Amino acid sequence: MTPPLLIDGNTLTLPDVIEVARHSRSVVLSDAACERMAAARAWVDRVVETGQPTVYGINTGFGIFAARHIPIDQSDRLSRNLIISHAIGIGEPFPEEVVRAAMLIRANTLAIGHSGIRPETVQTLLEMLNAGVHPIIPSQGSLGASGDLAPLSHLALVLSRDPIDDALFSGEALYRGERLPGQVAMQRAGIQRRVLGAKEALALNNGATFCAAIAALAICDAENLLEHGIVALAMSLEALRGVSRAFDAHLHRARRQVGQVAVAARVRELIAGSTLIDATDRVQDAYSLRAAPQVLGAVQDSLAHVRSIVERELNAATDNPLIFLDLTDENKALSGGNFHGEPIALAANFLSIAAAEIASISERRLARLLDEATSDGLPAMLVEHGGLDSGLMMAQYTAASLVSENKTLAHPDVVDSIPTSANQEDFNPMAMAAARHARQIVAHGEQVIALELLAAAQALDLRLRADAQVRFGQGTARAYQIIRHEVSYLERDRLIGEDVRRMVKLVRKGRILKDEG
Repeated sequence: MTPPLLIDGNTLTLPDVIEVARHSRSVVLSDAACERMAAARAWVDRVVETGQPTVYGINTGFGIFAARHIPIDQSDRLSRNLIISHAIGIGEPFPEEVVRAAMLIRANTLAIGHSGIRPETVQTLLEMLNAGVHPIIPSQGSLGASGDLAPLSHLALVLSRDPIDDALFSGEALYRGERLPGQVAMQRAGIQRRVLGAKEALALNNGATFCAAIAALAICDAENLLEHGIVALAMSLEALRGVSRAFDAHLHRARRQVGQVAVAARVRELIAGSTLIDATDRVQDAYSLRAAPQVLGAVQDSLAHVRSIVERELNAATDNPLIFLDLTDENKALSGGNFHGEPIALAANFLSIAAAEIASISERRLARLLDEATSDGLPAMLVEHGGLDSGLMMAQYTAASLVSENKTLAHPDVVDSIPTSANQEDFNPMAMAAARHARQIVAHGEQVIALELLAAAQALDLRLRADAQVRFGQGTARAYQIIRHEVSYLERDRLIGEDVRRMVKLVRKGRILKDEG
């Protein structure tokens, strides 16, 4: 059994997020994190007791009401009202894996100890995560500016309770496959909901956590997509009897681009031993083959940059104000803008563009495989009885549709800004839209790559039928075998929707990469 993940606010990784979000690994707080949170909370409690100093969100209102003094005896009501008033998201709910990732990341950022929240409140969040109480979180309504205010408030509705009426405004949650009122879900799981004290609501809903969660899942999926895109490239190169010179190590070292060198090396590894490569007298191939290391290498470098941004965000204190116990009492609470989602917005838009390129160049190779004018002797639409049968004709239609949609989705959301809160929040990054679009583009890319792999396997079969002595490359042969274990050769027209679904599953689960050894 996998041991629980220990979080401390400093060491959370992307693989950790995947383990918790997709494989339900349990999570516990470190003792050191609890001690840090308790120390910061003790200072907040002293402010509540004395009324001094004036601290945003503890004894003031929020946003445009930051200058409004709030009596200390109203601090619990202030926290509750913040959650109720801000839980105004709309749209389809986030998938459970996104909610789980966000719950983990939020708990980890609070564990840093700068937020003034009670350790018990964070423990409640982790109890929900471990028991599988997943709040229903609408996916639209956040700018990723003052954090994901609406999504995190919907989460906090389930975690928290009204000081007077426990059943009032409890949100909704999924528990053991059933959609329930939040109060009922928590009761069934045996978890006590919390009355939020001073600063706790602000600690829970102030930070671009859902943006970070979506970006974390998307970057991992994009890296998997790129690896499958390289396998698809190698199989198509082989099926089209491509020229190996374009992948020579000398050529790529001369460019000095790290990703390009790595992609070319991977292709050489996959096609090693193939009798189809260099089987013609062509000097060079079209760009979608010849320049693929330059394109996919640039994508790899871009994804590495995005990964570094997201990894830092996993262990970042992102609410406001933050509490620093090594400063004087007057300065311990520092108001700033760590909640602002600009880093995630830029990274997500960069991810969108990079992932869209993987799909775009894949569609061009798919088109070449299907067109008898560009496929070096393969039958039109990769079918032996063309005319009577249409073969894989529609595969390219589908890929073209997805690639075209990606071009719209990849427009950078971050360059837009609509001021909010009566111009107090006058520059917003639209990070949530950026993250959601990145996730959608990656999903489209998985389908396009699946279609290319399906066509490449069909083309390799046709080469083998034409010449039984043909040998595939060491890596491409393994990929071909895995594909053929799931999807049979297209002898005559049939419904291939299920074939495509199987191929998409192979890509998403990383089966081709895992099984090739």
